[in-house]
Amino acid sequence: MGDIPLSTSFSTQHETVFRAPARVNLLGEHTDYSGGYVLPIAIPYYTEVKIADGDSRHYLFRSHQFSGVAEGGWRDLQERRHSWSDYPVGVLHELVKLGISPPPFVMDVSGNVPLGAGLSSSASIEVASCLALLHRSGKTMTDAEIALLCQRAENIFVQSPCGIMDQFVVTAAKQGHALLLQTRDLTYDLVPVTSGALADLRIVACNSLVKHSIAAGDYGSRRKGVETGQQVLRERFSGLRDLGDATLEQLEQCANQMPEDAYKRCRHVISENGRVMAAREALLAGDAKRFGELMLGSHVSQRNDFECSCEEIDFLVETAMTLQGCVGARLTGGGFGGCTVNLVRKEDVDTFTASIKDAYRQRFNIQPEVYVCDAVDGAVKLAAKERA
Repeated sequence: MGDIPLSTSFSTQHETVFRAPARVNLLGEHTDYSGGYVLPIAIPYYTEVKIADGDSRHYLFRSHQFSGVAEGGWRDLQERRHSWSDYPVGVLHELVKLGISPPPFVMDVSGNVPLGAGLSSSASIEVASCLALLHRSGKTMTDAEIALLCQRAENIFVQSPCGIMDQFVVTAAKQGHALLLQTRDLTYDLVPVTSGALADLRIVACNSLVKHSIAAGDYGSRRKGVETGQQVLRERFSGLRDLGDATLEQLEQCANQMPEDAYKRCRHVISENGRVMAAREALLAGDAKRFGELMLGSHVSQRNDFECSCEEIDFLVETAMTLQGCVGARLTGGGFGGCTVNLVRKEDVDTFTASIKDAYRQRFNIQPEVYVCDAVDGAVKLAAKERA
C-alpha cells in the first residue's frame, strides 16, 4: 500500500496488529477465474492493520497512505466511496452477511506494498482487514474461507472481477515455497523455490511505474472473452467443467463457434495451465533453464493472445533476456502495466538491477523500481515484539 515505512503509526491504545504480504505470480496468469492453475509466492512487502476499541456506535477506517476516512454506523457504510476504504469496508460487508458483526472499532492501515504494480496491494489489505475483523468478533475461519470472503468483497463491493489467486496466496503462503493452486477446488501443493538445485537464483520484480486498475474495462473485457469461449466449450463437450479441464485440441474444434478474441483468450488460458504444470516439474527437477523458457512463453502468450501487455512491459522483458544471469522474464499481475518478474542468477542480481534500470530510464525517461524478493509466509497476527 505505497512506500510508507511500517514504523509509522497512529497512537491507538490496546490495539491488535495483523500483517499480510504482497505477492508475485511466477506463472499462471488470468487462469484463476476459470478453474486453472497458478504458481505465486508471497513477498516481503506488507499491509499492517491495527484494530482497537471504538466508541459505542461507530466504525472508523483510516490510512497513512490516503486522505480521508470512512466512519459511522453500519447504515453509513452501505455505499462505495471509490477510495482505499472500499477494500476493508467490503470485507466488513461480507462478514455481516455471514452474521458476523464486530463491535465498534478503530482500524488503522499502513504498509509498503507498491500501488498499481501488480503485486496485489488490494488482496493484502483485504486479508489483513479480515483477520483483524475476525479477531474483533471472536471468530475464526479457514484459509480458504478467508480467501473466498476477501475475493467476494472485491468482486461485489469494490466491483473488480478478480480471481481467487491473490487472496489465497496472501493468506496461505509458506516461506521458501511457491504455492501451486488449483483454483477450482482450492487444493494446492507447496513447491520449493530458490532452494536446493535452484539456490543460486533470485526472484526480481521490476515495476514499470505504468499504473493500472483492474477494476477498469480492459480487465473485464478480457474476462468476458474467457467466459464466452468457456461456455462454447462446455456446450460442445459434456462433462467439461471449465478451462481447467480443456485441451488446445478441443479449443481448435470450437474455434469457428466463438469470436476471435474469445478464442485467443482461451488459447492463452489453456496453454498457460500447461505451462504451470510443466513449471512444477521443472522446479522439482531443479531445471532453471526450462522454468525460464516457460516464463518467457507465458509472456508471449499474454502479449499476443490475452493482449494485456504494453510497450513498457515488453521492453522490460526483452531487455531482461539480453542481460547476463537472467534465466526467464514475464509480465506478472493483471497486466496493462505493473511489474515484470525475472529469474536471475544470484551473483548477477546487482548488475542486472543496475542495467535494467539504466536501459528503462534511457528509453522512457522513467526510473523503475526493482524488488529482490524472497518467498515468505502468508498473513499473521503479530506478536507484540514484532510490531512496528
